[in-house]
Amino acid sequence: MDVPQGNAVEPDKLAQIKPGMTRKQVEFLIGQPAIQDPFHANEDYYIYYLYHGKTGKTERRRMQLRYDGDRLVRIEGSLLPEEKTK
Repeated sequence: MDVPQGNAVEPDKLAQIKPGMTRKQVEFLIGQPAIQDPFHANEDYYIYYLYHGKTGKTERRRMQLRYDGDRLVRIEGSLLPEEKTK
């Protein structure tokens, strides 16, 4: 049995995220982040794990969003499967 955990986000929603958006706009599209570090309030982390029961392998995806005030300034990583990010 496959076991997903974390932020599963639709690719069309991820494609809509652009620098300049507010934090509320981003959260409306893809939900709240998995990790909000109180020591780095300008960074949000979206994390997704998928354990493939048939193969025993774990797929890991991570996306970090950086804000300046309330505006998105940088996106690092992706929550998309590798074959869809190329």
